[in-house]
Amino acid sequence: MKNAEKKFQISVACLAIVVVFIGLYTQSLNKMIVTYFIGILGILGVFLPDWESFDQSVSHWSTPLKVDEFTAESCRSVRFRFYPVRMAIFTILYGFGLYKWWMFISTQ
Repeated sequence: MKNAEKKFQISVACLAIVVVFIGLYTQSLNKMIVTYFIGILGILGVFLPDWESFDQSVSHWSTPLKVDEFTAESCRSVRFRFYPVRMAIFTILYGFGLYKWWMFISTQ
């Protein structure tokens, strides 16, 4: 089993635990379903993007990569370079989503 596949399975299992906890806490099937879908979108936002394309400066995200930029070694190695603008975008998007989810869950 691949490393990314294992991480995905662990993430989905943790999401299932969170959904069950939300169900027990709120007694609401609707909030469980919303939590599940928000969690899946959050997980897919981490695992699905083409990281070879996004593993560069934000200013180059709209420029397509050339075929010769993909080498066998670069496709095998998964690395995450720290770019402050990218981290700011991820933090804002995930922070806003988490805030809206919490507001939805905490209202009864």
